[in-house]
Amino acid sequence: MHQTPLAKFHERNAGKIVDFAGWSMPIVYQRDWGGIHSEHHQVRRSGGIFDVSHMGRLRIGGRHSRRFLEKVFSRRVSDMQVGQCRYGMILNEQGGVKDDVIISKFDDDDYLMVVNGANREKVVAHFDEVIAANEYVLKMDDQTMKTAMVAIQGPKAMDVIGRFSKEIPTLKRYRFTQKNYLVMKLIVSRTGYTGEDGIEVILPASMVDMGLKLVLKDIDVDADDALIRPAGLGARDTLRLEAGMPLYGNELGEDISAMAANMPFALNIDKDEDERGEAYIGMEALKRTRDDGGPERLLVGLTLEGKRTARAHMGVLSDGATVGEVTSAALSPTLEKPIAMAYIDRALSEPGTSVEIDCGNGRTIPGEVTALPFYKAPKNA
Repeated sequence: MHQTPLAKFHERNAGKIVDFAGWSMPIVYQRDWGGIHSEHHQVRRSGGIFDVSHMGRLRIGGRHSRRFLEKVFSRRVSDMQVGQCRYGMILNEQGGVKDDVIISKFDDDDYLMVVNGANREKVVAHFDEVIAANEYVLKMDDQTMKTAMVAIQGPKAMDVIGRFSKEIPTLKRYRFTQKNYLVMKLIVSRTGYTGEDGIEVILPASMVDMGLKLVLKDIDVDADDALIRPAGLGARDTLRLEAGMPLYGNELGEDISAMAANMPFALNIDKDEDERGEAYIGMEALKRTRDDGGPERLLVGLTLEGKRTARAHMGVLSDGATVGEVTSAALSPTLEKPIAMAYIDRALSEPGTSVEIDCGNGRTIPGEVTALPFYKAPKNA
């Protein structure tokens, strides 16, 4: 397994390490904080710091970089502003999802793409094929191993950052800035994967210990009112599920149409109609799906009765017939009830529709379709 540059940080904080997409990552910190649910509540209440260095970081630049990105990315690139981040997808020819990514624009011929750690090598190989087939002139620099990436999330995340930067808390959502702080060069974006406000920071791997000491300076992480604490993959998963954010391999995959993920904002199906636009790989398949009336199933939220949780791959039933499949599920720490995401037949995808979860052996859990996200951060947070 690869170790991230935060390996010593995890060791100091008693991180329980697991294999995650080939990386040694903490699922929870075995301190006296109360486990995954406590870390979850800490992020919702105040702030958490996550190691996300397993995510791939690809710097893409050169004469044809914009044209290349238009070819492989499901959203427009030509209208992005310098300093803007944009979420979208990399598709296969059938309209399935190779990965969901975030692109940041530094200049007209200079971009950064953050990809899922489990998909980095697959995406790089795909990009190499596209570059060769179209004779694009550009450079793709995989910076994953020489950088670290840290996320600070929560309603008080900007209070943490504001202690040593006045500029970063003024960033708009899905914008980024470059900062020189002491001897560190940072890329700071106001993005995240928890449903809370926050930032993600990319910095040189050799500087990560210094960076963490600055962030946590004068903060007692063991205090009941700690402004910020480390949080692991377990809390990250329950947080993203409450926020209705898809996880690759669960809600997204190459055999699932991107349209079924029910995120129309992430798909510019008419991108080739713009003056500087270009059709992207998989777009024609999406147009056919649209013209045929849409995907057979859509991704929805489910709220379940009682305290029993569903599990991924359990069937969703309506009048005894299987109409879908659970993709992710958990007992929501914030809502204190079981929630799930599932693909179900389009005709049954309206919020309020009653369904059941098939637990096997004739056992079921009643529930209903719920609009996503399950949780939204308070506006005054």
